[in-house]
Amino acid sequence: MYRKNVRLLSIFNFLIGFTFFAPLAIIYFAKVSGSYTLGTSIFGVIMLSDAFFEVPTSILSDRVGRRYTIILGSCARVVAFIFYAIGLSYWFLVIGAILEGVSRAFYSGNNEAFLYDTLADDGKEGEYKEHLGKTSSHEFNGLTLSAVIGGLIASISFTYVMWLAVLSQVIMLIVSFQFIEPRLRHKENTNIYAHLHEALTLFMTNKKLRLLSLASILANSLDELAYQFRGAFYNTIWPIWAIGFANIVSNVGASAGLYFSGKILNKMKSETAKLLQSLFDKFINIISLVFPTILSPILMSSTSFLYGVGVVAENELRQREYANNQRATMNSLISLGRSIGAALMTVILGRAADIFGPRRALLMMVFLAFSVTYIYWIIYKNANRKTSIQDKLAKV
Repeated sequence: MYRKNVRLLSIFNFLIGFTFFAPLAIIYFAKVSGSYTLGTSIFGVIMLSDAFFEVPTSILSDRVGRRYTIILGSCARVVAFIFYAIGLSYWFLVIGAILEGVSRAFYSGNNEAFLYDTLADDGKEGEYKEHLGKTSSHEFNGLTLSAVIGGLIASISFTYVMWLAVLSQVIMLIVSFQFIEPRLRHKENTNIYAHLHEALTLFMTNKKLRLLSLASILANSLDELAYQFRGAFYNTIWPIWAIGFANIVSNVGASAGLYFSGKILNKMKSETAKLLQSLFDKFINIISLVFPTILSPILMSSTSFLYGVGVVAENELRQREYANNQRATMNSLISLGRSIGAALMTVILGRAADIFGPRRALLMMVFLAFSVTYIYWIIYKNANRKTSIQDKLAKV
């Protein structure tokens, strides 16, 4: 059973990435809405919607099952993309953004928990890192292929791009019906408020989980939002048809990083991998933005391999700290903070881009994101200290 679910999850993740307009989203949103401020606000609406529905959908996942949660998320995503494609005004984008946020809330925490529970059915929890990396890598394969096609088609018509995205998501919905519910998953009878209270108690009493959560929230609010906005900066250097090619390097690198992350993290501590990834990302982005050239998009994309490794490392670190029956809920509590933080920053980023231009706005985000690097340095230092103490006790 686990092989079928893992195979289907790989296809499903590929189709999540196979949206054609992902690297061009900020350009499309700004074109329809009339400004970067309103364009980036669409990302904010997505994240606020995600935040609003985050905890209810995660509790639903833990109580009624992973498969039905994936199906509901896929339905919401299809309708969201239809509203994007219609795109008659800013408000059509807002409705699409609300529905995409609902979709993300259904997926958040649930899809990782679905994979973990699937593997647990056959006693293969120890292979979680490897399978998470491999299945997640297919999303970037989808992004790579669709970015090239989308960039070329967008130079002719954005309308064609958006309706192709709808078609790919309809296929994804069909795939979601083929999943098998993990046997280990059983219906939870716990009162939802007690369930949430238990999850919050774990969060408040676990220092490492608090640090990991804060780092994840800040990274999504700064690094991830800046990544979504890169297209606006690229468009000041390259023509729109070439932007998709810039994303080839990024998506191929991220896919490779995710695919090989299991082997890399078997030889390197996850704490070390996250710190190195964060440092390298800031260094390259500062060079690319302070000294903008025709090579800047390629340089900024070169950080993606370590990003892929870092995604799995961070997820694995958090999974270690969770209670088994609250895996989806804990993931979603963190995603709640990520969504709220990113929604607030969309307004700042969009306004800064309208006033100072995309390059300076992105540079501001990079410097703010050093706060994330500092937190991962604390986590790395604490992990080394713990290892040192354990080694000394072992010698005694």
